[in-house]
Amino acid sequence: MKKIKLFLLALSACAVVACQPVAEQKEEIKEDSFESEKSAAKVLFVLTSHSEMGNTGKKTGLWLEELAAPFYSLLNDKVEITLASPQGGQAPIDPRSLEESNLTNAAKRFRSDLSAQKMLSNTLKLDQVKAEDYDAVFYPGGHGPLWDLAENETSIALIEAFIVQDKPMAFVCHAPAALKRVKNSAGEIFIKGKKLTGFSNSEEEAVELSTAVPFLLEDMLKEKGANYVKKDNWKVNVVTDGNLITGQNPSSSQLAAEKLFEKI
Repeated sequence: MKKIKLFLLALSACAVVACQPVAEQKEEIKEDSFESEKSAAKVLFVLTSHSEMGNTGKKTGLWLEELAAPFYSLLNDKVEITLASPQGGQAPIDPRSLEESNLTNAAKRFRSDLSAQKMLSNTLKLDQVKAEDYDAVFYPGGHGPLWDLAENETSIALIEAFIVQDKPMAFVCHAPAALKRVKNSAGEIFIKGKKLTGFSNSEEEAVELSTAVPFLLEDMLKEKGANYVKKDNWKVNVVTDGNLITGQNPSSSQLAAEKLFEKI
């Protein structure tokens, strides 16, 4: 009898030990699941590669605030960011956006951020990125997009892929120019009937570049059938229509990024 009792006790102890790895495995699965739930969203930033202001002899490119403010806003939300441009490599910055009067705190931070500067000087070539690899896309402005992104076939195809995949997209200031030739899945002009905004004619007049640009953004958007809305010059104005988010001017860029993140 004593031997039987000892055997039963040993068997019970083995059962406890045998069950332990199962419990640990369940706990590991739970932790892995939690890690998956909190994995970072991925946002693609598409920047201009164009640096010449038409035939004026002046330089243009990306308006720094429109990259910097959304960049840090999304980083604060733990978003993984990738920068791309039509030509890849260094994306040009409009020198006027580096003037002291135009340098916001975010822009100043970006200029002194070595990691951010490295990303800007090594943007991926646009034909290397695919919409399926990202949760959303953000197009900062500057006058550059009026020349390259408005006509770039790779950019057009990329935006159309984001539309088909039903993912949020944000375009700020002059960046809605990239929507000029974009079509929806039915082959119709995507922005026709869409409520949106972008750099206004009066803002273009205020910076004295109305005759330097290849087209006035406000006019183009209206000609394409968009429901264009604007506020007074330089006022924050962000318009959302489904997955399309647009900002009127540089000061609207951070709010546009916040609205984009809400939709991810």
